[in-house]
Amino acid sequence: MPKFTPDVILEDVKNLISYSITNQEVDNSKFKSLHKAIIKRYFDAKKVKINYQEQTVDLQLPVSKDKYTPITFECLDLGSFIQSCIKTDENSLYFYQNLLTHYNIVSAA
Repeated sequence: MPKFTPDVILEDVKNLISYSITNQEVDNSKFKSLHKAIIKRYFDAKKVKINYQEQTVDLQLPVSKDKYTPITFECLDLGSFIQSCIKTDENSLYFYQNLLTHYNIVSAA
């Protein structure tokens, strides 16, 4: 099994996001789950909804232990926004490595 380095994992996740945004017709439902998972992880949010035509994101942000507030915002570039939600901590890298495995991305490192 190849050794995944943090840089390789992050680059592969960014490439997958770029591919999934520019090729939405390929398997849109699978990629929607990917996009939502990355946004949920970044914001610790619930109920993430993405409108690809309007380039908007609806989500519920935590404001206290058990309270969430709904937020909607518009993105100038949805792909860049999702890429900006990538974290580099160890738990997130493990999460992204699992995502890459789920999406059958094989890294040539």
